[in-house]
Amino acid sequence: MSIRREAARVAVVIVNYRSYKELHGCLVSLERAAGDVSVVVVDHESQTDLADVLSERFPAIQLQRVNGNDGFAAGVNAGVRATTSPFLLLLNPDSVVEPETCCRLADWLEAHPDVGVAGPRIRNADGSVQPSARRFPDLTTAIAGRSSWLTKALPWNPLSRHNLPARDLAESKPVEVDWVSGACMCIRRKAFDAVGGLDEGFFLYWEDADFCRRLQRAGWRTMFVPEAIAVHIGARSSRHAADASLEAFHHSAYRLYRKHASPAGQLLTPLVYLGLQLRLAFMKRLVRRRRS
Repeated sequence: MSIRREAARVAVVIVNYRSYKELHGCLVSLERAAGDVSVVVVDHESQTDLADVLSERFPAIQLQRVNGNDGFAAGVNAGVRATTSPFLLLLNPDSVVEPETCCRLADWLEAHPDVGVAGPRIRNADGSVQPSARRFPDLTTAIAGRSSWLTKALPWNPLSRHNLPARDLAESKPVEVDWVSGACMCIRRKAFDAVGGLDEGFFLYWEDADFCRRLQRAGWRTMFVPEAIAVHIGARSSRHAADASLEAFHHSAYRLYRKHASPAGQLLTPLVYLGLQLRLAFMKRLVRRRRS
């Protein structure tokens, strides 16, 4: 068993929201991790019976039970404050890691002192690769982002390749990218502290892109390290509040734009807001159709 109660080289921080079944699988994978890790689980809207079972099965984890839900970024920051490890691994509860993943990412950061974040190759449950390494959003992202129609229909078009630069790399080739998915990212604590952690103004979604952009401006690099592997099922927590999750996604996208747009780009803020609201209305209608 690799999970330990005391400080370890890598502290894994998991923010959970009603995903106890998936969280159990996540913690089992961490038990098999090479090297010692400590684990903090911030359990939003904690369900007493299920949380008790979790504590009994994994007595070495630090379980922070929270009555309400302050959002993912706030949960991460709270979990990090409970640790002292030099490396932090943010991990979604619906993710599992291969035994060498934690060590490989921490080793990579240790060998490259100017790198603040290292992200693994993330696979879907069926083995296909998630485009988890990306460029910062720009005007092309709306039509050629990860989940856009164009990317799904013509995945190797130039715009999609611009937004998702690591999709066609050899398995063993690390590459510098703008940001990596917060579903699984390893962070140097020194870098995390240097930018004040995650921005808690992001309730859910896009906090990882914002974090990596702030790191970049502070002089830190972000790397995609495909030799480390994680599997992410995805959308297991958001399924409990689909409409609220859609609203959070679009609100956070707008916040990201307002926060980082150039002075010229700020002039387009009303159009960006309108476009996001139209997209939100369309996505809500699509979800309701699928339910019926």
